[in-house]
Amino acid sequence: MLLYWLWLANLPHISHREKLQLLGHFETAESCYLAAEAPEGLSEEGREAFANKDLSLAENILAKCAKKKIRILTWADAAYPNRLKHIPDPPLVLYYRGILPDFDKEVPIGIVGTRKATAYGLNTARQLGGEIAACGALVVSGMAAGIDAMATQGALQQGRPAVGVLGCGVDVIYPASNRRLYETLDQQGCILSEFPPEEKPNRWNFPRRNRIISGLSCGVLVVEAPAQSGALITARQAMEQGRDVFVVPGNIGVAACQGSNALMKDGAAVITCGWDVLEEYSHVYPGKLKKKAAAEAVSDKISVDKPGAQPYIDPEISSDLDETERTLLEHLTGRMLMDALIAEAALDSGEALAALTLLEVKGLICTLPGGWVERA
Repeated sequence: MLLYWLWLANLPHISHREKLQLLGHFETAESCYLAAEAPEGLSEEGREAFANKDLSLAENILAKCAKKKIRILTWADAAYPNRLKHIPDPPLVLYYRGILPDFDKEVPIGIVGTRKATAYGLNTARQLGGEIAACGALVVSGMAAGIDAMATQGALQQGRPAVGVLGCGVDVIYPASNRRLYETLDQQGCILSEFPPEEKPNRWNFPRRNRIISGLSCGVLVVEAPAQSGALITARQAMEQGRDVFVVPGNIGVAACQGSNALMKDGAAVITCGWDVLEEYSHVYPGKLKKKAAAEAVSDKISVDKPGAQPYIDPEISSDLDETERTLLEHLTGRMLMDALIAEAALDSGEALAALTLLEVKGLICTLPGGWVERA
């Protein structure tokens, strides 16, 4: 019964590994609930929590899920991803919105990186997310600002689904700047979390989130990561789980690339295009993957002519834009290189590229191969 799984997954004072041990001892969540007392090994607080058979919290979570159209998947369900089930510490319960992929038949590739990426990193993440999706794989990310968001956007631009794994409840949009991307993913992909509805994005949730990204994936691609980065935690967990780790080489001396460049010394495979990642799996999934560049569907004949300025912005459109988005639109006169636009607007590159992603989601601009952008 689903309530017993929610009861077990949300017991306080009992660690996740102890809950897995309880499940191994009693075999089912229902048997755990019906047991008169816990086996040896739990703390006194843990034993008291186990003895509390109140289902009101579980019932409250179930009611919230029903109200917010959130579905629940337990470790015992047939649809639970097989790769994730066999990591050392799989989540007992997954909450999701959107369409749950058949992970066992897909080729999931985790793409992670820093929130404070360079312009090069953000453009590369979008390109690689698009190429990996265009080749037939499934992009999985943490939906953070920066690299994660751009990789997800790249996949969605190919008309392919993607998966966002959150460090909070699936009804909590974090960061707020990803709202439009979240809404698009909710319709065209899947938003997934082991945390119940309304759970806030507490910092200690993210390492737990990261193990799910790597656990779902065949391999993990790190685009850009500084020396101290959550993306490196994901890479380490991927290695511990026996997953492949790939890395994009970054500029020497750039802080945002120090951690990802160090992965090359640790044996991560260096890649320069999406197929470099997927070629590893093409013989395992015959007919599933096909070498293809994301830009193939877009003409590479880009005119460098610069039409007259377009300073006017419709007031109704402007009301839906933040200051960064308005500034970019005001400076976008004709077709421009992204870097030139950002420099002309005098904006931080990370914030500007995130804003460009949102403008594209809103249908106000189009991005083109080679780093060009123009109004839609």
